[in-house]
Amino acid sequence: MASNKIIAIDGFSSCGKSTLAKALAKNLHFVFVDSGAMYRAVTLYFMRNGVDLHNHEQVQEAIDAIHVDLIPNGETTKVLLNDEDVSEAIRQMEVSEYVSEVSALSEVRKAMVAQQQKLGKRRNIVMDGRDIGTTVFPHADLKIFMTASPEIRAERRFKELSAKGEQVTMEEVKTNLAHRDHIDSTRTESPLRQAEDAIVLDNTSLSPEEQLQFVLDEFQKIK
Repeated sequence: MASNKIIAIDGFSSCGKSTLAKALAKNLHFVFVDSGAMYRAVTLYFMRNGVDLHNHEQVQEAIDAIHVDLIPNGETTKVLLNDEDVSEAIRQMEVSEYVSEVSALSEVRKAMVAQQQKLGKRRNIVMDGRDIGTTVFPHADLKIFMTASPEIRAERRFKELSAKGEQVTMEEVKTNLAHRDHIDSTRTESPLRQAEDAIVLDNTSLSPEEQLQFVLDEFQKIK
């Protein structure tokens, strides 16, 4: 019996990782795992409960009290935090401003990586995040590292937030993305970096359809 396949998609914030990963999973009939949503759910819990990020005991107690579930829901994925649907709440700007700091914590990363690895043991999956190809699944069958120009990323994120009715300026979005890039790339635990065997996908000027075809073509080479 053939072993399950794992496609890892890493890259910077607002590069369209989740959009591509969802389309890829749908096309290949794989399970899509949104690792970013898991970290956002943890962040939301920390914010609600006033967890002090510098207090390791508080952080560990919080982690032990958190259970995150990802449930396929048609074209989307429902995110449950201790059985509460937080799919919309975790996408708010205030969570975006805090998520990289929470994600940088060793206790948080270890707990989430363990959950993510369990998800990939018995299923064909597409998972996107910051450290999927380097830490979570270093032996993934296909690794994609996504990037795009800072201007394009900010524009995409601004449109996404505006469509949801959030009152933000383009400058705030640019500042937030730069802040997250810095924390993601310089943190001690599983920093954002390109795996040596990852294929770079710069989608600055590519349509979603072109991005999907690019990865499908790469996937065909490994089958």
